Amino acid sequence: MPAPILRGDLPSVGPPEPPREDERGRPLLPVPPGCPPDSIVLTFPVPREHSGLRLDRFIQTRIPRLSRTRAQAIVREAGRRADGSRRRPSDIVREGEVVLLVRATFTEPDAPTNYGVLYEDEALYVIDKPSGLPVHPTATYHRNTLTYVLRARFGEQMPRIAHRLDRETSGVLVAAKTIGDERLLKNAFEYRRVQKSYLAIVRGVLADDRGDIALPISPVREGLHMLMEIRDDGSEGARAETGYEVLARAPEHTLVALHPRTGRQHQLRVHLSAIGHSIVGDKLYGPEREAVFYENIATGMTPELLARLGHDRHALHAHRLSFVHPRTHQAVTFEAPLAPDLVQLWETLRGAA
Repeated sequence: MPAPILRGDLPSVGPPEPPREDERGRPLLPVPPGCPPDSIVLTFPVPREHSGLRLDRFIQTRIPRLSRTRAQAIVREAGRRADGSRRRPSDIVREGEVVLLVRATFTEPDAPTNYGVLYEDEALYVIDKPSGLPVHPTATYHRNTLTYVLRARFGEQMPRIAHRLDRETSGVLVAAKTIGDERLLKNAFEYRRVQKSYLAIVRGVLADDRGDIALPISPVREGLHMLMEIRDDGSEGARAETGYEVLARAPEHTLVALHPRTGRQHQLRVHLSAIGHSIVGDKLYGPEREAVFYENIATGMTPELLARLGHDRHALHAHRLSFVHPRTHQAVTFEAPLAPDLVQLWETLRGAA
């Protein structure tokens, strides 16, 4: 097997042509009767394991971090059958049906659609994802997503993404060429047979060269539904463990390598915030918590807000993945060099007086 590309110039894949097929190779469905002809039609095939769910619950499984209330609103607004009739949140979905969400065209935020290719063989497609590119469709992003870019480029041969990265997180992302390879990779991630390493620039100077953070995490009891919080009051929380190692120190910041031993949502960001060293640019877990998240939505990234955040995105980079190759059964490691914007940020911080 060829050696993976670890550093240096990466092959770059640019913006695709609009797709003619969905991610399973089926022709894109026409706009249902009664809907504007330029509508965007999102298709969600129902797999066996989701048969019998309410439609709103099913939509929650397809669109990440969607609250039940928002899922119900989306179904009422956009849920349609092929004949144009509307659907209800309480409708029951069945294996093999294709759920349709029909959205009016909207101005989608810009996102980078070029990505680097770290490695490719008959089973794997390893990507260096840029910050700002969502992996999956959301309520805000449709075409400017990695899944759309891959679907447009590969059609029925589309690589299947095996795990997630947040939109602002850059770095290494693994996709599988076949359903069988995808199943094996997802199983490896689920059962923690993948070793992951991240790089982050955090506020403050960490005193210890290395350490461990073991604090349980759960969704917040109230407030912004996507947020997670530490449960240190004796109530039940999901086990979460992170190892860290200091790579370099600046006058007021630290460059750290992070090694998550569990895979909770926002785990690294929550853990670093909990020990008083939040990630630079974090709009949810920084010193002002989610207040800057709401401010960014209301005003955009103003110079004053940028100065408070320290960077226009959270300074977190997926650096390395190691796992057993699904075909050769040999250990492989793939590494994405630190993103250029974070290299520049660190050089600036390190040179600060």
